[in-house]
Amino acid sequence: MINKKVTNVQEATNGVKDGMTFMLGGFGLCGIPENAITELVRLGVKNVTCISNNAGVDDFGLGLLLQNRQIKKMISSYVGENDEFERQMLSGELEVELTPQGTLAEKCRAAQAGFPAFYTPAGYGTEVAEGKETREFNGKMHVLEPAFEADFAFVKAWKGDAAGNLVFKGTSRNFNPNMCGAATITVAEVEELVPVGTLDPNNIHIPGIFVQRIFQGENYEKRIEQRTVRSRN
Repeated sequence: MINKKVTNVQEATNGVKDGMTFMLGGFGLCGIPENAITELVRLGVKNVTCISNNAGVDDFGLGLLLQNRQIKKMISSYVGENDEFERQMLSGELEVELTPQGTLAEKCRAAQAGFPAFYTPAGYGTEVAEGKETREFNGKMHVLEPAFEADFAFVKAWKGDAAGNLVFKGTSRNFNPNMCGAATITVAEVEELVPVGTLDPNNIHIPGIFVQRIFQGENYEKRIEQRTVRSRN
């Protein structure tokens, strides 16, 4: 039986080194791999490139890596909620590659599918297209975008089994599925790790073929989730 389960986040991040490129799932703070990020902070890896739609906030998510000056380059789409990110970018301490959100998702999916590049009309005529090949299709100009190349993809799912099959919950099914299998090693942390055969095959979002390591996470803060209740009369 296939068993991709590892004991903990320390084992899951084995092989992480300075200068590597990491993909990190999530949208804002929704569905981010909290345990993996915390471990990267603890390991103190330096000069890394992070591919993520957002850069966290000042005291949570990727913002923790930014505080420690561990990130050399950010490849993101939206970064407006992180003051430290802004400071480092404007001071020249941090290299930033802003990418249209749809292009960012497709660059992940292309890597996942094994396509080296693709054409997209997004960004033509802007700074996004500078230095890139362009081509006309059906009277419309397109930009050639290369697929991402990453060493590790860290994703967060709701449930998973020891074979690496994943189920995402709600809007945490954002960039996470596209990043599975898009790097040399995909590490999935899940809220609930169940025995193989427990998950309904019809409800699996990502098959285990795209995952190399899986572990059950703990102590999720889920800061994006806010419970609002009515006061009792």
